[in-house]
This record gives sequence, C-alpha cells and structure tokens, in this order.
Amino acid sequence: MAIANPQKHLTDIDEWRRLGEAGIFPPDNRLELINGEILEMSPIGCNHAGHLNRILNRLLNIVPGDMAIASVQNPLQLGDLSEPEPDFMLLKPNTDFYSARHPDADDVLLLIEVSDSSLEFDRNQKMHLYALHRIPEYWLLNLNEACVEIYRKPAGDLYAEKRTLTAGDSIILSELPEIRVDIGDLL
Repeated sequence: MAIANPQKHLTDIDEWRRLGEAGIFPPDNRLELINGEILEMSPIGCNHAGHLNRILNRLLNIVPGDMAIASVQNPLQLGDLSEPEPDFMLLKPNTDFYSARHPDADDVLLLIEVSDSSLEFDRNQKMHLYALHRIPEYWLLNLNEACVEIYRKPAGDLYAEKRTLTAGDSIILSELPEIRVDIGDLL
C-alpha cells in the first residue's frame, strides 16, 4: 500500500488577493503571506502599539513630507509569494501615495518591525525575506532587550551589516542621510 505524503499548498499574490476579495478571511484577522504561506500573526499588544505610535510621532516630526511617505502596517509586495505588512515603512515619494498599487522593495527607504512576542520570527524569517528582496535598511525595534537592531547592505538572504543600538545612540538613515534619529526617542 502506497503512503501518500501530504503536500503543502503554497499560494501566490494573485490567489492571496482573490481570497481576500472573496471575504474568505475574517476582516479582523492579522494575516500575512510569507514565502507562499498564509501566516496568522500575533495580536498587537499595548506595548507594541505604544512604541509604534512613538515611532510615528518621532519620525514624522523629523522627516519632511516631501522626502518620504510614511506607511503603517500596510502591505508590501515582495515578489510573487510574499506580502507582509511591516509595522512601519518610509517609502519613496509617489504622486498617488501608492493608491494604484502596493509598494514593492524598490520603493522602501526604511522598514521597521516592532518586536516583542514576534522577536525570533522578525529576526529570522522576516530579516531573511527583507534581505533577499534587497530592502536597504531594516530596523528591528527589540522591546524585550530595549534596543534597535539595524540591518543594512543586503547580500543574498542576509545583511552584511548589523548594529545594535540603545538609548544614547543615534543613527543617520542610509537612504536619507540628512535625517538623524536618536534611538532613545524610539525606545
């Protein structure tokens, strides 16, 4: 008797969007498409939400509106198999503010994930995904260790540069060198 191995059904962006348009997923589910798999993400806790609000308030006060578009928990198309919803992105200016299409990796100036319960997933799977798609700068706001992990210079599915910064440190954005961020303002 032959034993059949169950096969995983991976989906692509087109099927993913059709499923969403058909109302297959409840509207309050936090789902992301990562490497063809539909993943249910953890609910956003108070600490996570508060830090995301802090990022918004701090970065929007220092980044002039004509230099970048802020995007909060919106889809980012990465190839045909992934559409994560990063916590925060600074995107290249776009005349229609990305209302005709979702941004892709070429549009990203800075991507930030706020992590507490999702730390290992964000540090591994998402970091590899973002590097593979050449996101130039990925920040992991690590709430568990009160630091920001800075990833730059994507090379394959890794980043050639990683720095860990804490309160008292500051950093200049690689894609917007006129912008300096005090890490303590984010923590």
